[in-house]
Amino acid sequence: MAPRLKELYKENVTAALKEKFSYENPMQIPKVEKVVLNMGLGKLSDAGKDNKVIDEAVDEITRITGQKPVIRKAKNSIAGFKLREGVPIGCSVTLRSSVMYEFLDRLISLALPQVRDFRGVSSKAFDGRGNYTLGLRDQVIFPEIDYSKVQTMKGMNVTIVTSAKTDEEAKGLLEELGMPFIKN
Repeated sequence: MAPRLKELYKENVTAALKEKFSYENPMQIPKVEKVVLNMGLGKLSDAGKDNKVIDEAVDEITRITGQKPVIRKAKNSIAGFKLREGVPIGCSVTLRSSVMYEFLDRLISLALPQVRDFRGVSSKAFDGRGNYTLGLRDQVIFPEIDYSKVQTMKGMNVTIVTSAKTDEEAKGLLEELGMPFIKN
């Protein structure tokens, strides 16, 4: 069974984008290529002295996405931050295909409405090439995370990589998929 958001894209979004941007070829219609979740733990892990925080972050991202993340390590030593080369400072996971659509559906319909005083997401977080990055302050907005078992609040970045050439096309795609942008 195909994810609900993927079916929505095939049935409604492609037609709406083709009409809005007057594409001639169906291959010109932008699509979501991948979603990358990144959880940086530099301050929280205290420069690698406490591996429990890293293990907790890996477990939480695994619960949220259904995929095991890659642990990211420091590339350089920085004395001012008490950081040594090779010390774990975060984790990230890349989602594609059906898993990506399932995650986006849960993010848009379940997680974002859980944010306190939520009015929508900023439409200024595009990078100029059609990719959108959304910063989340805590991980407990996802229904897979049990609030009582969370030791520390950890924020994360969600980057949605699209095949759109411009930010306007990417915003049109995400709006059609249901992303709640703030009305400016």
